[in-house]
Amino acid sequence: MRPQQRIYRSATTDGTRWAAYKHRPGDIFICTPPKCGTTWMQTIVASLLWPDGDFPGVVMEVGPWFDGLIYDFDELLARLEAQTHRRYIKTHTPADGIPIFDTASYIVVGRDGRDAFVSLANHMARMRADVRGRLDARAAAQGVPKMMEFRGDIHEFFERWLSDTPLLHHIASWWDLRGEPNVLLVHYNDLKADLDREMRRVAAFLKIDVSASLWPEVVKRCTFESMRANPDRVGDFGSLFEGGAGAFLFKGTNGRWRKMLTEAELRRYRHRVEELLTPEAACWLEHGSRSGIVPSSMPAGDP
Repeated sequence: MRPQQRIYRSATTDGTRWAAYKHRPGDIFICTPPKCGTTWMQTIVASLLWPDGDFPGVVMEVGPWFDGLIYDFDELLARLEAQTHRRYIKTHTPADGIPIFDTASYIVVGRDGRDAFVSLANHMARMRADVRGRLDARAAAQGVPKMMEFRGDIHEFFERWLSDTPLLHHIASWWDLRGEPNVLLVHYNDLKADLDREMRRVAAFLKIDVSASLWPEVVKRCTFESMRANPDRVGDFGSLFEGGAGAFLFKGTNGRWRKMLTEAELRRYRHRVEELLTPEAACWLEHGSRSGIVPSSMPAGDP
């Protein structure tokens, strides 16, 4: 075990919660920066664990956001403790902010920072005011910065986002662990380009065997179209976002930043990437498998 090295706290997360985590061998951690395919990977893992589609509950509740402040923590702990199946847990925290166990599996999903930024702007614009107010009040009481608010100006929002860029810190922390046998890096672009192939990689990594007769339906449940068509299976989006699932599962597309950001802003982003990531990590983050860089030696597998 590698113990937690740093406590991350924000308006939405509290790293001190990891002290209450009771490890079980086989636990699966979905470790993504925000807006990089977290809910998508939760759905993929759930579909692999229950290939017949008989999920024991809502995807986002069965595999909760452990260090997130959205839901009651005592209830979350009780729910996890009561589970008798193989568990999966969500976190947006970098590698040095969570405990690393040899008997756990860590799936990290990356996405071009500019695409994640555009998705984040929509995310923050549609968050319910009462949810934001509750989280900001707690943050103020604890001396933690309030949530980033999108005020309608994409350029002003970009400058504030760029000054911190937690996505780049997150990827840098996991990139150093990419050679570990229990760490798998997956790219958002690759999920979009060939969902079947990437789900086979995830299944092989988690050592989950899925019957060939069930496989097509297992993959179909994880398409963006299926998630939007069956939002109640995925999560209770209406309690958090104006517009519910349609707001949270918004477009899932890439490249919209090309029509939004200026050349000067893009140069500043590239400079920030150069500051925080190695050239190899930066190339993978932008292109995924098209970069020619394989961040994990895990074989593709064949469920």
